[in-house]
Amino acid sequence: MAVIPSDPIWVNNDEELQELCQRWSEQGALAIDTEFMRSSTFYPQTALFQVGDGQGCYLIDPLIIEDFEPFKNLMVNPDVTKVLHSCSEDLEVFQTFLEVVPTPLFDTQIAAAYVGLGFSLGYAKLIECLLNVSVPKDETRSDWLQRPLSQSQMQYAALDVAYLMVAYGVLLKKLKANRRLSWIQEDCAEIVTAAEEPVHPELFYTKIKSAWKLNRRELAVLQALTRWREIEARARNVPRNRLVKERALWDMARIMPTELKHLTGLEGMTPRMIKADGEQLLELIEEARHTQDDQCPPRIPKPLSADQGDLMKALKQTARDIAESLDIAPEVLVRKRDFEELVRSGMADRNAYVLNQRLSGWRRDVVGDVLLSQAQEWGLAASENP
Repeated sequence: MAVIPSDPIWVNNDEELQELCQRWSEQGALAIDTEFMRSSTFYPQTALFQVGDGQGCYLIDPLIIEDFEPFKNLMVNPDVTKVLHSCSEDLEVFQTFLEVVPTPLFDTQIAAAYVGLGFSLGYAKLIECLLNVSVPKDETRSDWLQRPLSQSQMQYAALDVAYLMVAYGVLLKKLKANRRLSWIQEDCAEIVTAAEEPVHPELFYTKIKSAWKLNRRELAVLQALTRWREIEARARNVPRNRLVKERALWDMARIMPTELKHLTGLEGMTPRMIKADGEQLLELIEEARHTQDDQCPPRIPKPLSADQGDLMKALKQTARDIAESLDIAPEVLVRKRDFEELVRSGMADRNAYVLNQRLSGWRRDVVGDVLLSQAQEWGLAASENP
């Protein structure tokens, strides 16, 4: 294997970044990574952008550079593929700092799952598997906001993109040989869309554990409380559970307290929190508890019944068998949510099972139709033997 440039090149002025972006816009693909801190904030604190172009590893300093417009334009240039590994947190960094999501996207972690290297493979393991190169990970938890960065930090950051372009080339070749390139392109486009359209504050109540136990009026209270927490966490830039714990929100929705003393003893509700936000929480609860019946959120579906659970297990086994025959990770073929949505689609009518959107793309021919047929057969048998 040819020598791969891995020395860090520091970029900390607008003119240099503009020149580089102009040059990079002529390339077909770029390796991208980020470093950030997030110990006590809602939003990630962007500390570094890394770009590998096959000729060098560039470390772009967001604490110094003021004009990121050329870089933003590059990140959405449709002619330049952005190669990242396990991109979810990186996309949040881009969305927070630059208000763009890199596209078109190629996630090497997902690609690895499609060529038989396993699900959720780490970057170091990927490079070891594909290139037989060991990448050190000893600076993972260091302070990336400090300046100057240590030489060890800079080398670590450079190595995160140094081998990514080579890995991309190897994975691309394997995917084309297996005729699976369109699979990852579809999945990565879906990731970009999801990153561009985050969950609305109105819907965060659906993410609370055991919310299915609450009636519609209690859910109206929970919706008001989770909406408030989401908006306030963003405004104050603090983690959600540092503002109010999830369990406390659920308890408030269930008991609908009317006095501050009723908040004492709820999990995570300290005297300081009650003093700061207690009155507002009580006002939200009082208003939400009087929501008109037809304006209350619908009940959240209960966990699957035992027989529905049996169907889900059978569907998972079928998907595992298909994935094994294709030598791909079953987790990337069908997600748990896909199985559950298929099972739930037949709850009202066992003859009316349908595939969700994700199983209606390329997955339909590979696995979707088989799962749908299996569910329909199960529903028919259950109807004949109630």
